[in-house]
Amino acid sequence: MKIKTRSKTFEQVMALPRPEHKKPMRPWRILQTLIRVLSIPDMIATRFTFNKAIKKELPKEPCLILMNHSSFIDLKIAFRIFYPRRFSVVCTADTLVGKEWLMRRVGCIPTQKYVTDLTLIRDLKHALHEKKVSVLMYPEAGYTFDGCATALPEKLGGLLKMLKVPVVTVITHGAFARDPLYNGLRLRRVKVSAEVKLLLTPDEIEQKSVPELDKMLKNEFTFDNFAWQYENKVEIDEPFRATGLERILYKCADCGTEGKMEGKGTELVCHACGKRHTLSVFGRLEADDGETRFPHIPDWYAWERACVREELESGTYRLDTPVDIGMIIDYKALYTVGEGQLTHDENGFVLTGCNGALRYEQKPLASYGLNSDYFWYEIGDVIGIGNREALYYCFPKTDVSVTKARLAAEELYKIHTARKRKE
Repeated sequence: MKIKTRSKTFEQVMALPRPEHKKPMRPWRILQTLIRVLSIPDMIATRFTFNKAIKKELPKEPCLILMNHSSFIDLKIAFRIFYPRRFSVVCTADTLVGKEWLMRRVGCIPTQKYVTDLTLIRDLKHALHEKKVSVLMYPEAGYTFDGCATALPEKLGGLLKMLKVPVVTVITHGAFARDPLYNGLRLRRVKVSAEVKLLLTPDEIEQKSVPELDKMLKNEFTFDNFAWQYENKVEIDEPFRATGLERILYKCADCGTEGKMEGKGTELVCHACGKRHTLSVFGRLEADDGETRFPHIPDWYAWERACVREELESGTYRLDTPVDIGMIIDYKALYTVGEGQLTHDENGFVLTGCNGALRYEQKPLASYGLNSDYFWYEIGDVIGIGNREALYYCFPKTDVSVTKARLAAEELYKIHTARKRKE
């Protein structure tokens, strides 16, 4: 999938009018039916199943549907489960670029990823209580990198109390294994299923405190796709299953070198020390020399996080790379505005460029996460920052890890939040 682009100067983009806010529309039945029909081939290919008996337990009134976010098949799964129930979908602003008219009638409610958006609450209320349709939301906001749950927004339970509707959860199994983000859109032959649950009724939400609701949500969104694959002996024998794995495992666990890892075919190799691992058909790493430090990929990823945390606390972490810059300020296009320099350290992000016209700073407490992605819209790996005024999509021109930047942003938020609480 690609995104519509236009080339403009930074000054021209900043001078463009911002789009007026539009309330969510009631999804068009014909469009949602079309999506349901177009989803059939993937549902057949994955032999998709779910606990169908739950549909009798779901209330007919509009619900908030919370679903984990693993791959591009997620939305098709939702239409398989809930159709013909009408539902809107909370999506990122880029989803509407070049196709706003269509996506709004499908039921999309745009928001900016990892940017505080108070209008979203009003939009959710409008869809649920005025348009009388359910709303599907991915609370993790971004795709999982390592197959484990990503951080949820703080005080999500408070949102449940404001909306006052039943909450339904959908947790998939196999969707990540079929199409992990690191593997470059290569589909694997994997059976996919989902567990659907009526998590909370409005009365139960009213009786519980926000911390209690947050704890329930955290428990629901705790999973490990690689562990699931191994424990259930789900065999993935595609010869490309390790290709791109260096996007997650960018740092050698043996010699500590960054940027020299390469996942290709079924192997993960460090070109600094020569260490080789084979990714087994059950998703485990096996070192060729018999000494495997991290057979479980999420354990390696957690070790990288700990390393980043140590760099931040010692003051040695720094990202400094030239980037190509894209901007989104409306739903007409991704505006390519030229080149710049992106830096990231314990004080946050600084983006400069466009012949001196652009300087944007983003402090660590601006967001609990980071919009980083692999091969974004077939352009390249990206780091996304920004605010309500403009979103900046930075495509590194050097071999830097957008995964490390994401880990650093998450850990910086934790560090600065802890400091603030002590003040």
